[in-house]
Amino acid sequence: MRTAALFLCVLPTIAGCSSQAHRSTPADTGILNVGDLNTEQIRRLDRAHTVVLLEGGILEEHGPYLPSFADGYQSDFIATKVAGAIVARPGWTVLRFPPLPLGAMPANEIGGRFTFPGSYPVRMATLRAVYMDLATDLGEAGFRYILVVNYHGGPSHNSALDDASRYFSGTYSGVMVNLLGLVSVAGAAPHDQFTKSEREAEGFSVHADADEHSRMLFLKPDVVATTVDHAAAVVGHEPADLVSLAQRPDWPGYFGTPAIANVEAGRRKMDGLAAAAVDAALKALDGTLPDTAPRVVDQDAADPTFERITKAALEHDRQVEQIEMDWLASASRATPQGRR
Repeated sequence: MRTAALFLCVLPTIAGCSSQAHRSTPADTGILNVGDLNTEQIRRLDRAHTVVLLEGGILEEHGPYLPSFADGYQSDFIATKVAGAIVARPGWTVLRFPPLPLGAMPANEIGGRFTFPGSYPVRMATLRAVYMDLATDLGEAGFRYILVVNYHGGPSHNSALDDASRYFSGTYSGVMVNLLGLVSVAGAAPHDQFTKSEREAEGFSVHADADEHSRMLFLKPDVVATTVDHAAAVVGHEPADLVSLAQRPDWPGYFGTPAIANVEAGRRKMDGLAAAAVDAALKALDGTLPDTAPRVVDQDAADPTFERITKAALEHDRQVEQIEMDWLASASRATPQGRR
């Protein structure tokens, strides 16, 4: 899900959570999967030259042609390129975590629909707490570099990851960056993957459009429905149009014109995103990525339509939290003294 700029699994045994072809790397490459290491191997890592890579992707509906973990598959590709660039530097190691299938504010919330087949978000506060908890564990263990690769553009989603990053950097005097939350990364791509007439037919699109269908055709063509060539156009021309479209009972879960998607456009877009992510990652390690680098969330906040969508999403989060807290309080009162 991508906003105006983009309004865009915990367990490795969860089927389909990551492309093993991308993640499988011999230990001598310097890219280590944390789940494969024992205590002593982790203890021996040089904290000053080890980058922890936290990869994720929301489980989010992408309509009838794409899988719900589409963002995760895209994150995997970018994370793999970032890891490879880091270990190409002599003496550096990447400690890669299993992908987290967690995210906030899926695209169906554009239309105020908080339940939709394929979307399984967590609250913004939950997402922030997960990444802050991991940042605390890693900071206390002496790690100083954390890079987050989580390709989803929901405003509250990126706010959570940016907050966790600032927390780690400030508390542990280290470096933690939400790479896809940077405008320079999220907005990086060639702009001529499609013809002018195709772009006009696409309209203003922020989620599961021809662009994203192309990326998935490049990354995992086996999980893209073959009927995408016959996908009906769902076209808007400004953010407010997307709200109206997403509110329709028959909204299929995507925008734009997926029927024009093609592998070459997807390859070029993914290569562009990965190159920008690599550039930002290496600058972060060198200390040359400015704290004031423009963030996607700042662009979102400047748009009144996206600001209203975000407020509605956060209000829904508050209601869900209240329901959960009320249940816990009730359960606690109903539990006999001393039994937990």
